[in-house]
Amino acid sequence: MKTNTKITYFLYARKSSESEDRQVQSIEDQVNRLQELAKTLNLEIKEILTEAKSAKKPGCRPVFSSMLERIENGEANGILCWQLNRLSRNPIDSGKLSWMLQQNILQGIQSIDRQYLPDDNVLLFNVESGMANQFIIDLRKNSRRGMDGKAERGWLPSRAPLGYLNEKLEHTIIKDPDRFDLVRKMWDMILTGNFTPPQIRAKANTQWGFRTPKHKRGGGDELSLSVIYKMFTNIFYTGMFEWDGKVFPGKHDPMITMEEYDRVQIILGKNGKPRMKKHDFAYTGIVICGDCGGMITATERAKIIKSTGQIKIFTYYHCTKKKKGVPCKKQKPITLEELEQQIDLELEKSTIDPDFQQWAIDILNKKNDTEIADRTKIYEMRHNALSEAQKELDNLTKMRYRDLIDDEAFIKERDPLKDKIARLKNELRETEDRAEKWLELTEKTFHFATYARKAFMTGTLEQKREIFNALGSNFSLKDGKLSIVANEWFIPIQKAYPELVAEYNRLKLREYVSAEARNAAFAALFLRWGA
Repeated sequence: MKTNTKITYFLYARKSSESEDRQVQSIEDQVNRLQELAKTLNLEIKEILTEAKSAKKPGCRPVFSSMLERIENGEANGILCWQLNRLSRNPIDSGKLSWMLQQNILQGIQSIDRQYLPDDNVLLFNVESGMANQFIIDLRKNSRRGMDGKAERGWLPSRAPLGYLNEKLEHTIIKDPDRFDLVRKMWDMILTGNFTPPQIRAKANTQWGFRTPKHKRGGGDELSLSVIYKMFTNIFYTGMFEWDGKVFPGKHDPMITMEEYDRVQIILGKNGKPRMKKHDFAYTGIVICGDCGGMITATERAKIIKSTGQIKIFTYYHCTKKKKGVPCKKQKPITLEELEQQIDLELEKSTIDPDFQQWAIDILNKKNDTEIADRTKIYEMRHNALSEAQKELDNLTKMRYRDLIDDEAFIKERDPLKDKIARLKNELRETEDRAEKWLELTEKTFHFATYARKAFMTGTLEQKREIFNALGSNFSLKDGKLSIVANEWFIPIQKAYPELVAEYNRLKLREYVSAEARNAAFAALFLRWGA
């Protein structure tokens, strides 16, 4: 090796935590070996400089940049490093080092196995520094290819969202045993419409003691508002995930259904953009204007009561008139009292006598058998549709392998098929969930029908909002009239109950010859309810 005792060196050691440096010795080992080399070659070391930064991009290493400035200022004129790739893995920094060598500003670069001098062939330096840069380009391509493949296999190729963990051994995504249920509870809270994201954040941080998972570079913190909003707009929780602008069916366990996800996006605002709320009104964010489709909002107005001279606050619900491109006719506002009277009438339609509650549950449990049969048919149809779509994609891929179609035609046909397969897989999963939720839905439905109206009359603002939400969907207000598409499980109650309860009351007052006759009469009524 060539030596030059007139050169004063900065000893520079670098290692990043990224994949490019996994096989490189630690900074401490680099420094120790380079100090031994300096003693062997009788090199003068001005100062030892170290940093743990990646060299893939220029301008990201403050120690390196400072070292070059100090060399230009004459503090030293050489660099001692482990390998040339410790100095640069990008053409900008490589070019600067090459230029400083050619200008004799930098009089020598000494690595563990060779020396680079100003009078050397510039080509050799450029080839070796170019190889370091090409390594990064290839690494980026291979990493991207690996991540795309992982997405195709159904796994999100990035850090798992809150409530999930990256399983390092199998490179999958699993439930976070400490946080999964709590995150699901946050979704339940936002779905009621009773809590805003800031309220959920405050409750989780202060009452639950919720903290984010710890990682090498952070974590273990309270929830921030941005994390909450990001969570409530992330489709990952439905069992799907977005990657590179496309939606993939995931193999991770879903936390919510697609319907629940869509409902939350409506609650947060158009296209899932969060909308901060200034006031607590029970029915805002749920009802739309029946004329223009804009959201119904509420305002408070103070009025002086002439008879008493007192000031009273009235709440009015009205259209925001913010539906772009859609004109809205002048719709009169409706008072809170008028709106709640209409809600009470809707609740009355679905209210049943407590004596009927257990009967209804027993009957719907029997209908569970029919539900299972229906679910099986739907499952088979969707499974066949999925098999056909997958077969189409396989055939299309074979055609491309055989050069029967070009890349443009292949991609044009492939992408819609992949989207179709992802949608069918998600529908298949939700079909499997239907039977499991049937009995729970049964009990909740008839408990609601028995007690909801009374709870609505005496409940808090949050309870009223929750009960109102449970009535149905597609809430709209036009010309002061509230319209609701009732949940399908309330329709049989609304149609059959009035006649049946009248018959039930008649049977209760009737005198029977024996207990057997009375039981037979009520059994007949029971069968009519089930029909």
